[in-house]
Amino acid sequence: MGTQENDQAGATGRRALLGAAVLGAGGAVLGLSGTARAAEARHGGGLGSLPKPTVIGHRGTAGYRPEHTFGSYDLALDMGADIVEAGDLCPTKDGHLVCRHEPEIGGTTDVADHPEFAGRRTTKVLDGVSTTGWFTEDFTLAELKTLRAIERIPANRPHNTLYNGRWEIPTFEEVLQWQDEQTRRRGKQVWIYPETKHPTYFRKLGLGLEERVAKLLHKHGKDRRNSPVILQSFEPTSIQRLNKLVDNPLVVLLSGATTRPWDFVESGDPRTVADLITPKGLREIAGYAQGIGPTLDLVITKKADGSLDKETTLVSDAHKVGLILHPYTMRNENPFLPAEYRKGTDADAYGDAFGAFKRYFATGIDGVFTDNADTGLLARADFVNG
Repeated sequence: MGTQENDQAGATGRRALLGAAVLGAGGAVLGLSGTARAAEARHGGGLGSLPKPTVIGHRGTAGYRPEHTFGSYDLALDMGADIVEAGDLCPTKDGHLVCRHEPEIGGTTDVADHPEFAGRRTTKVLDGVSTTGWFTEDFTLAELKTLRAIERIPANRPHNTLYNGRWEIPTFEEVLQWQDEQTRRRGKQVWIYPETKHPTYFRKLGLGLEERVAKLLHKHGKDRRNSPVILQSFEPTSIQRLNKLVDNPLVVLLSGATTRPWDFVESGDPRTVADLITPKGLREIAGYAQGIGPTLDLVITKKADGSLDKETTLVSDAHKVGLILHPYTMRNENPFLPAEYRKGTDADAYGDAFGAFKRYFATGIDGVFTDNADTGLLARADFVNG
């Protein structure tokens, strides 16, 4: 895109300042020098202070509680997650940022049970996909606060439905306050990993995400290179925009190899994710971000039957240009595991998640998103000590 070269040039100085502190959990893999490690320590550690491989609580502990609730976030910390993905960020009608996996909230809240909002149900085109339901941008924050969260995939997690209706929708500002409170209570720095959701879609509605995120981070003193807040997005231009607004570590999320980021579709950029994970594409990303969050299939491909096939060169290629890798998403249930790690046929039964974690950890990834932080932590202990 026309602004990419300028974005990269403007980021060069920042990258130099970030240095080892944001090369992060991959320090051992990247072979940071003693001088670099000392510099990292002087700057408070940054990503490099996190254990490796890092266990990231996906939407909290979505395997045990309805996602993106304080119940889910709290349990992630109780289990020992190194980072909590507290905040897939979507705006409200009046410009607040709330934490929902998608702007469509029919599947994650009890909005359908509120007759006063029946008229808000509508069909929209979201990143090229016709989607019917209720959308955050059609509600004020006060209205959304009358709703309660429910389990998104009850067929796989019927036990989570026990907690339907218990928690409200958190705002990003509440998450930032929660982060400080939990850090004080637990005597350990709590890390969060928010994501800008569908930024091109929302910008066209006059609800730009990046400026709102930056404003809140600045207000709470969390917009610096070693702040315990990593920002992520599936749209590279959103990360480039954030790179100009804040100094936080930034991560570009990557979907399937044949897909195109929606900002590329909108701008006419013909490249696919496959282009972004070439050495050239990774060097470009390294000009404005510190990491990538690839789908696990980009790390190890799958055969037609769903079993694991070949390990790609993505881990080594990314490390060569100084990028960390935090792929997504490890889950315990059979349908989400590679075929050879499934046990039985029940959709909500657990397979051999430990075996799958071990296989992915062996590739040299710097961390992983998981719905089951406790499983991930035990798997890491086995891997590190084994």
